[in-house]
Amino acid sequence: MPFRGHVRERQWERISHGLYAPARARTLADELRAWELVLPATAAFTHLTAAELSGWWLPAPIQHPIFAAMRDGIPRPRRTGLLVCRHTKPVPSDWFKGVRLTAPAETILAAARDLGILDLVILADSALRVGHLTLTDLQIAANRHRRGAPLLRRVIPMLDPRSESPWESIMRVLHRAADIPVLVQEEIYNEFGQFLGRADLRIKGTRRLQEYDGAGHRDEDVHANDLARDRALLAGSWQRHGYVSKDLLHGGAQIIADVDRTLRRDWDSRRLAAWQHLVKHSLYGRPGRARAYQHWLRAT
Repeated sequence: MPFRGHVRERQWERISHGLYAPARARTLADELRAWELVLPATAAFTHLTAAELSGWWLPAPIQHPIFAAMRDGIPRPRRTGLLVCRHTKPVPSDWFKGVRLTAPAETILAAARDLGILDLVILADSALRVGHLTLTDLQIAANRHRRGAPLLRRVIPMLDPRSESPWESIMRVLHRAADIPVLVQEEIYNEFGQFLGRADLRIKGTRRLQEYDGAGHRDEDVHANDLARDRALLAGSWQRHGYVSKDLLHGGAQIIADVDRTLRRDWDSRRLAAWQHLVKHSLYGRPGRARAYQHWLRAT
């Protein structure tokens, strides 16, 4: 059990002033149970803290405080590494792994205060995929007069629970930003009706498939299956284009230009600028990370 006080035993590690948790094999839940000792019983963890414990996909790794929500009028605990947001009305919450978290839609609304569109798409796609919330839940949260609600309203039309990884979500947003019409998780068959596979994205009106190739594809057995699938697609006149994270974040110009040639349309720099703006103002870009740090610094 975590506790507060003064200890010298090596099996305990200091979390913050007067707070300790098990040093070995410590989980996030262990750490949050330590933080609960300085929070009122009605407080709940939120934002990236709740998202991580819930097992959602997270945007680019970033050092951040422990985020908690609590009612206004109650003395706010002050500890290094803890950021408390106070609310005039009760915040919906529930227990998860023995820890109180804000409701999923509230968690994403809290994150919308200082994250970017791309970050929120990753969080919300994941929450939708595992069934922790619905689009209706998000729409209700986005209609509140709260910080972050306007950004959440912009994000909702961009979400898709069929995404199978955070990088697939990022790739889909890239195509949307560049005004490239796509079909998500399209099932592909050959002329004999044999199922060849499911593509991450298919450019509408073409036989071009856009896919994210993560580290798992380098496994020997997976790679062998991928090659067999690629040969079957090629035999069916499908054009498969695989990308890694670096291509998506820094090679947008090449991806968009290639698709423009496929669609036989002229290059328009505004499409690339739209995508670069999203990356720049997310946790994948310096301005986005700087903005988040500034918000958290002011609040702690």
